[in-house]
Amino acid sequence: MFEKLLVANRGEIAVRVMSACEELGIATVAVYSDADRDAGHVAYADEAYNIGPAPASESYLDGETIIEVANRAGADAIHPGYGFLAENAEFASQVESAEGITWVGPSSDAMTALGEKTNARQIMQNADVPVVPGTTDPVESAAEVRELGDEFGYPIAIKAEGGGGGRGMKIVRSADEVEDAFESAKREGEAYFDNDSVYVEKFLEAPKHVEVQILADEHDTALHLGERDCSLQRRHQKVIEEAPSPALDSGLREAIGNAARRGVREADYTNAGTVEFLVEDGEFYFMEVNTRIQVEHTVSEEVTGIDIVREQLRIAAGEELPYTQDDIEIDGHAMEFRINAENPANGFAPTPGTLSTYNPPGGLGVRIDDAIEKGDVIAGDYDSMIAKLIVRAPTRARCLERSRRALSHFDVGVETTVPFHRLMLDDETFRAGAHTTNYLDETVSNDDLAAAVERWSTAVDDDDVAGSDSTNDLVVEVEGQRFDVAVTGDVSRAASNGGADAGGSTTGSTASSTGSAGGGQVTASDAITAEMQGTVLSVNVSPGEQVAQGEVVCVLEAMKMENDVVAPAAGTVADVPVTDGDTVDMGDPLVVLE
Repeated sequence: MFEKLLVANRGEIAVRVMSACEELGIATVAVYSDADRDAGHVAYADEAYNIGPAPASESYLDGETIIEVANRAGADAIHPGYGFLAENAEFASQVESAEGITWVGPSSDAMTALGEKTNARQIMQNADVPVVPGTTDPVESAAEVRELGDEFGYPIAIKAEGGGGGRGMKIVRSADEVEDAFESAKREGEAYFDNDSVYVEKFLEAPKHVEVQILADEHDTALHLGERDCSLQRRHQKVIEEAPSPALDSGLREAIGNAARRGVREADYTNAGTVEFLVEDGEFYFMEVNTRIQVEHTVSEEVTGIDIVREQLRIAAGEELPYTQDDIEIDGHAMEFRINAENPANGFAPTPGTLSTYNPPGGLGVRIDDAIEKGDVIAGDYDSMIAKLIVRAPTRARCLERSRRALSHFDVGVETTVPFHRLMLDDETFRAGAHTTNYLDETVSNDDLAAAVERWSTAVDDDDVAGSDSTNDLVVEVEGQRFDVAVTGDVSRAASNGGADAGGSTTGSTASSTGSAGGGQVTASDAITAEMQGTVLSVNVSPGEQVAQGEVVCVLEAMKMENDVVAPAAGTVADVPVTDGDTVDMGDPLVVLE
C-alpha cells in the first residue's frame, strides 16, 4: 500500500479521499490555490502546498506543478478526485511516467479510448452494448450537422467529444438553429476540455438518466455496484441522485449492469468508473463513460456498504477486489442532494458569499460530505457546491421522508438549492419516480421556484460576521509549503493595518485585487455589468455595432456554468472593456451602450 498520497483536487472530494487514506494509514498531501489558503481540505491534510493563483488554469489545472509538488513532498501516489485533471489522459500519462508515483485511476490508454466519445461508442458497439443512433466520427461543419439532422430527424444533440455533465452539449430542434449551436458546442469543448471536436446524436426527448458504478482490478475482475438514477437535472447538470433507480425492473436492471461490465472489459478498464445510459420505453442506450470517481458515488456506497474510494486505492496498489458479482447486494435506498450556492428563484444563478451560519443536519441515516465550516467564504472561483447531503433508509418512501426531515434542518448563510430540494420532495412526479431528464427544465415553473425560495430560503443577513472573530493562529508559507503557526498579539488589528501592529514589528502591504477586467476603471450608467464573478468566454460585439434588446453581447462562465449576457435595451456599443479570457468581478462593466 502507498505511504503518502497527494490529492490533486480541492473541497469535499479531497477530504473524502483523505479520509479513506487515513483509514488505510496513508499520509496525505493537499494542494491549494491562493483562493483556498483556508480551505477545509488544506486543514484536513497532513501537509499542504500552494500551487498558484486562484484561476484553475494557473493552479489546479497545472499538472507539471502538481507532479513537482508530489516529488517534493515524497508522495508515491496521486488521486485526482473529480473535475479539474481527473479525466485528463495526458496528466494521467505524466503521472504514470513519473518515477515512484502511482496514478490512482484507470490507465491513460483507457482514458484516451473512452474519453473520445466517438471512439467510446465504437468500443461499446464491439461489446454488444446498445448506443444512441449518431456519428462515430467528429463532424467538421454546420452543413454536415444539417445533413445529419435530415437523416436522423430533429431534435439532435451536438456534443463536445471531450465533454460530460452537459457541458459542450447543444440541443438543435431545427436546421435554423444549427449554426449557432455548432459554434457554441465547439467553443465550450475548447474552453472546458481543450478539444473543440464535436459529434452528433439523435436526441431522446424524455429519457431517464441511469448510470452504473463499476469497479475493475488488474486480476480480471470487473464488477458493477448497481445503478443510480440521475434523471433530475437542471441544464443537464445533476441535482438529485438516487440508488437504486425507481424506473428499472429486475430484468432491465440485470441487463444494464451486465452491459456495463462487458463495456469496461472491452476497453481493458481498471479502477472505478461509471457507465452512463439513457433509458426510454424499456430500452437503454449507452451515453458515455466517466473515467473517474463521480460526485454521486456516495449513494452507491450507502446501498452496497462498499467504500469505493478505498477500493480505488487498493486497486491502484495492485490488490485484488475481495468480492465477486454474487457478493454485491443492494440494501435499502439512498439519495444525494447537491447543496449548491445558487438561487433557484433567479435561474439558479451562483450566490457567492460568507457563511454567516453553517449547521448541517445529522441523525439516523444522514451523511454530510463537505469541507467547510461557519465563517468560510464561498467564492466564485470554482463550482458552487457547498456540501452533499446523503440520506439512506430501508425503502424509497422512507428515504423521501427522512430527506424531508434532514433538509428542514439544513441551515446555510447564503441562498442555496435547499428550497428547490424541499420543493421536489413535495412534487408528485418526483415522489413517484416518474421524472425524466427534461422534467425540471420544462415543467417546474419559475413561480414555483420563487415561492419555494420565499418559504424555505437559507440566506442570512449578517454584516458583522467578517472580521468579528480575532484569532492567534496564522498561516504562513515557506517556499510554497503551508505551516500553521501560533502568535501572540492582536492579529485582527494587524490584518486591518497591513500587518503593522501585531507585536509592533511586523510590516506588510495592502493587498489589491488583480485580474478583473477593466480594473474598475470604466463606469457608465449604460454599462452592462457582470452579475457575478466569472470568466469571459466570448465577446460577441464590437464598438460602433448596433445591438437589439435581448441580443447576447458576451458569454460569461461562472462556477462552471455558461451564462449569456444580453442587452437590456437596443443601442450602439460605445465601449467593450473586456476580452476573451478576462476575469471579472460582480459589477464590473462588460459592454457600454449609448
